[in-house]
Amino acid sequence: MKNNLLAVFLAVLILSGCVGVSSKGIFGTGVSVAFDPRSVGTQVDDSIMQKNLSARILIMDKKYLLSVKTKVLDGRIFLTGKVDNPEEKLKLTKLAWETDGARSVRNDIKIKEEFNFKQSAKDILITSQLRSAMIFNKNIKATNYQIDTYKKKIYIYGIALTSEEKNEVIKEAKEILDVENVVASIILLDNLRIQKN
Repeated sequence: MKNNLLAVFLAVLILSGCVGVSSKGIFGTGVSVAFDPRSVGTQVDDSIMQKNLSARILIMDKKYLLSVKTKVLDGRIFLTGKVDNPEEKLKLTKLAWETDGARSVRNDIKIKEEFNFKQSAKDILITSQLRSAMIFNKNIKATNYQIDTYKKKIYIYGIALTSEEKNEVIKEAKEILDVENVVASIILLDNLRIQKN
């Protein structure tokens, strides 16, 4: 019975990203097709790669379902989350590189430490402040970005329409109170393999 439930869960997880006008995955709500500068074909390829990688990570160990997040943009794989030891981090990096179509892998996975409620609350606040600032900034298409904060360090993933927009996103992140570092993995529209016509 457990195996049947697991098989159904995996099937739903893998197939859920192949339908609809927006992608929604473990990393959070995806970018709407209407606003996404990638071609529809690239979006589908990225979604398939992300679901494939997520399923393989889950098969490796179920504990990664909540602790590790993946995002694929134009064949570039981004990993975030927390693991127990450096060996696990290396295994996940290797697994990402073995994904068909992977152009690059950025591993921002951290090694777990004792839970600190105050730090976690601060990280959530930083993420919320940056998300709000990006939404209210007319020069930024906020739906094209994902934000993850860990120990006052902001990780931003997304696609910028121009280099000015990319700079604006980084500037907004650096202006958030208590932010110690900003890691921006932002791809410029001009650098995408295939762009939307």
